[in-house]
Amino acid sequence: MARRLLLGCSAVGNTLVERTRESRGELVAITDDTGWASTLRDRNVATVEADPTDPATYPDSAAVVLVASDDPERNVAAAEAARRRYPDAMIVAHVGTNPTAAQQEALEAVADRVVDPVEAVVSRVREATGVDADEEPVRLLKTLRNLSGPLLVVAHDNPDPDAIASALGLVRVAESIGVPADACYGGEIAHQENRAMVNLLDLSLRTFDETDLDDYGGVALVDHSRAGINDSLPEGHPVDIVVDHHPPRGPVDGAFVDIRPDAGATSTLIEEYLSRLGIEPDRDLATALLYGIRIDTKDFTRSTSIPDFEAAASLSAFADESTLERVESPSVSPETLRVLARAIEGRDVRGSTVASCVGEIGDRDALAQAAERLLDLDGITVTFVFGYTDGVIYGSARSRGADLDVGELLRDALDPVGSAGGHATMAGAQVPLGILQEVSESESLEDVVGAFVAGRFFEALDDAPSQPTGGLPEFPTD
Repeated sequence: MARRLLLGCSAVGNTLVERTRESRGELVAITDDTGWASTLRDRNVATVEADPTDPATYPDSAAVVLVASDDPERNVAAAEAARRRYPDAMIVAHVGTNPTAAQQEALEAVADRVVDPVEAVVSRVREATGVDADEEPVRLLKTLRNLSGPLLVVAHDNPDPDAIASALGLVRVAESIGVPADACYGGEIAHQENRAMVNLLDLSLRTFDETDLDDYGGVALVDHSRAGINDSLPEGHPVDIVVDHHPPRGPVDGAFVDIRPDAGATSTLIEEYLSRLGIEPDRDLATALLYGIRIDTKDFTRSTSIPDFEAAASLSAFADESTLERVESPSVSPETLRVLARAIEGRDVRGSTVASCVGEIGDRDALAQAAERLLDLDGITVTFVFGYTDGVIYGSARSRGADLDVGELLRDALDPVGSAGGHATMAGAQVPLGILQEVSESESLEDVVGAFVAGRFFEALDDAPSQPTGGLPEFPTD
């Protein structure tokens, strides 16, 4: 007699197999999913590759039947067929992914027990951590469950390691409860270290250009908080989930919003979700999250909180340090070296502050690298490097040990003519070239841009009050 019969397979069915190792001879599985059939056979489970809703494929008897595909409609059909074939059997049915109310009611009418993995995870969280139903991990799961379709996780444009890792981490959380999800970004991944991270860890992200919003039932933002502001979504597009560590510059909408300016990285928040929900990150995800925290906190020397250290310690147990070393030491592009050389050559030093126009650029991310490197100059505490491409002036500012906030400084200087902001120690700006392109024959565009932007920057610097460093408005930080 087949004591246990598995109809259909999914992560839930796979868990059953894992939990019945010692009595596997009593388990028979029926699935028409070739991949799962192969996996089950590799684990020495007697498996029939056939339609699990067709009773003609069932064994003569079964005491316990588990219905476990991800398709709610097929689960209803399989449960009803099993009840007709085995009137006295105990039937346990998995609800599947995003069941309708009618499908859930149909399962409850025929099965002895209906299993909802989301609620099971919620119970596990409550038991293991003592969290309330209103706390973040539980609220996140409820929000994911209520989506009408797959989740699109959107990183900010030209994403940094923290945004990339956070997007993939949120995808992992969604998929753990059967919600399909994709991570995407706009712009490009230009920084050598960022490209190295994506390539060496074989991270899967879509570009926004190859993404159709109509294919998704929900949208999540990570490492930024407003649609259409530093991402490729239409401005004001509905958002369901927001996870960020930047203070917002305006109202933030979403069924689930978790913004913690005290955290040094969004990856810290994602690690907390994984840990408290009992989701073990694989090596690549753990490595990416750890790198995201290290980059955004500048190896725990900038805007670092206790949760950042705790998250990094937890991730270190899973991360690949050798791969991390390769990510942190990529080859430097000729464009980055050219921009750095131009930044040094054209620097305008006033006290402990340096600003430098590098002219036309081919790699916007080189500005951020140059701004970081100029902080190594003796006596320099604030740097601002800017250049232009495709009709837009881009700038990147950094500070170390300064008593002013460079995010606020750039906002004062350039928000009136473009958009700017960031953190106390790291900020960015974008300004349309506009009429500056109409230069006279006696002046070069580089000279005009340099005089205009540096003039506004130093004027704002003269007017800036001294203040302790701390998080400030969101914006592209590179």
